[in-house]
Amino acid sequence: MEEIWDHRADLAEQAVLERHVTRLWGIPKTSLAVIAWPPTTRDKFFYHWHCWWQAQFIDCQVDAATRRATGRRLRRIRRTVRAVRIRNRRALPHNEFYDDRAWLALAMHRAGELPKYGSVRYLPGLCSSLLDGIDPLTGVLPWRDGQDFFNVTTNGPAAILAARTGRRDLTGQFVEWVYPRLINADGLVTDGVRLRLHGEEQVPRVHTVNQGLVLGALVELARSLRKDAGVPMGAVSEVGTRCLTRVHQLVQAVATHMATTDGIIDTGDTGDPGLTGWQGNGGGDGGLFKGVLARYLALVATGLPSDDRLSRATRQLARRLVLQSAESVWHHRLEVDGLPLFGASWVRDAALPRTGGRIGTALASGPGADLGVPERDLSVQLSGWMLMEAAVRVTGGVVRDSTD
Repeated sequence: MEEIWDHRADLAEQAVLERHVTRLWGIPKTSLAVIAWPPTTRDKFFYHWHCWWQAQFIDCQVDAATRRATGRRLRRIRRTVRAVRIRNRRALPHNEFYDDRAWLALAMHRAGELPKYGSVRYLPGLCSSLLDGIDPLTGVLPWRDGQDFFNVTTNGPAAILAARTGRRDLTGQFVEWVYPRLINADGLVTDGVRLRLHGEEQVPRVHTVNQGLVLGALVELARSLRKDAGVPMGAVSEVGTRCLTRVHQLVQAVATHMATTDGIIDTGDTGDPGLTGWQGNGGGDGGLFKGVLARYLALVATGLPSDDRLSRATRQLARRLVLQSAESVWHHRLEVDGLPLFGASWVRDAALPRTGGRIGTALASGPGADLGVPERDLSVQLSGWMLMEAAVRVTGGVVRDSTD
């Protein structure tokens, strides 16, 4: 089974590389992913800057290099990091969006952990800027410089990075910020809060990406607590129990409210998400959301510590969600020139994107703008690639020991 998913992940990688990846503005030793395929002229020139999409592109490349760290893969990651810095037009810590910085730092840290990759030039500055940006009143990061919006999509990647770099205090700070205020009646994580004169105003939207990020933070926090206490990862112990319980509950909530009865992650199409609805079957930023959830479900399946009954059941459930989703996405893919084109929905057939002709190309101003086909967006294809890599991990390709 591992060999099947390994091959499918390779094909997903090849599809993105052939359709989306090119030099930035023709600059040698750069590699960046065009935001749409087929691209408009603006797309080819990287007129629109989607920094966190490129962070996910780096993360996907790291997944592939973790399976097999070829020289070509390592060089491409370095070139992508360089291209991101150039296209950002200023030092990465000066990006006004903290979510961009957090996603980039998390991806670059993973890259730096690869054998033979070496140090990542821009990582220390990004990490310092994230520490400096923590709001003293809330204890977490704002979405953007000078903004009063504090959300999970910004703080989640920063919290995961903190646990992986020896700052589990910050991870715990994030988790304890989330749980009193951002868990809804279904047990799912909501979007965030805005600070108003009268106090905190809840933003009750629910997104798949946020479930994944909180799961990732909880697993990394539990592992860090056990490591520092000298408790084996597989031992049944009180150390990290609160984190484990929260993971058990959140994975179950995802399975109940964000997946079909067959275990396929599916957000549905409500037409208008409204104040409390949620979507993730379209393109744009939302095209990445389900893929990020799959990434961290795979972390639960392979890295959740403790061999107690509930933890074993939770790992198995997370594995099932990943594999059922991956099988469905693969079944519903299109093949274009022998390579997969993944659907924005994980339960329906993919649609073939087309450019809108000269007029449509001239007017198109962003991802998915040509004919409203979300499969055109890089975000959707990266999400499919992430899912294939997650399937490799849960079938034994790359495993974080949960029983040592």
